[in-house]
Amino acid sequence: MTRFPIVLLIALFSLSVMAATSDRERFVERMVREEGFEREQVSAWLDAARHDEAVIERISAPAEKVLEWGEYRGIFLTPERVKQGRAFMARHRETLARAERRYGVPSELVAAIIGIETFYGRHAGNDRVLDALFTLGFGYPPRADFFREELRHFLLLARDQGFDPRDPMGSYAGAMGYGQFIASSYRHYAVDFDGDGVVDLFDSPVDAIGSVANYFHEHHWHPGAPVVMPLEQWRGPVGETRLLRLTVEGRQQDWIAHANFDVITRYNHSDLYAMAAWSLAQRLQEAALDE
Repeated sequence: MTRFPIVLLIALFSLSVMAATSDRERFVERMVREEGFEREQVSAWLDAARHDEAVIERISAPAEKVLEWGEYRGIFLTPERVKQGRAFMARHRETLARAERRYGVPSELVAAIIGIETFYGRHAGNDRVLDALFTLGFGYPPRADFFREELRHFLLLARDQGFDPRDPMGSYAGAMGYGQFIASSYRHYAVDFDGDGVVDLFDSPVDAIGSVANYFHEHHWHPGAPVVMPLEQWRGPVGETRLLRLTVEGRQQDWIAHANFDVITRYNHSDLYAMAAWSLAQRLQEAALDE
């Protein structure tokens, strides 16, 4: 009775290792056949990647899933984040204004996104992007296909921009730079907003501002349209709407979320995240009016 479970566990572990190995071989073959990489180079990058169990633990229980709104907002709607946000907006006033003119996205929302993601560029992540994508692509079955695709985009991005894929640091989900773009978003929506010929979200806040604004523009942000409002203020349909229920200290709050709110959730598929981003944007705007 004591041997069977051990044998079963060994068998299951062996199957999982075989599956991961097979997935890796298929990935290498795809990068060679479809993308023109050298087999030895792709294999060397994967050999250099480290499986990090902590990445799986964090992605399995993100704050958006385990906290209520009252707790979640306390992380981001702090006086210090508002203060630093106003300083960021002051430093990049002309860039933010240019991005708003071009893409129609409010300056304060762009600043809020960068503020939430990296505290305005100060905290861009402590995980090596290659390790995170390798771990999730070959060791996290619920979303392995997605993260293997992001690994493909990441290696293409490294080739296009001439950096070593073993170097960049980012989030536990493989997001990078000021605005924490995943590799596919970097390749599709990032822009060279400072005109230097390089799309750089790691070291150029100007490119980051333009890229965040472009991301919302490409996901159909409607300039001047409502975003979210308390249910008691709603006076009937204004475009697409839905009921949003949030909890603060055990009490339910009802809001009406408009189409622009759902555009914010394209950046992070969480109502709590979208609410935090828009709330921080409003705080930044109010702070600007008080100055």
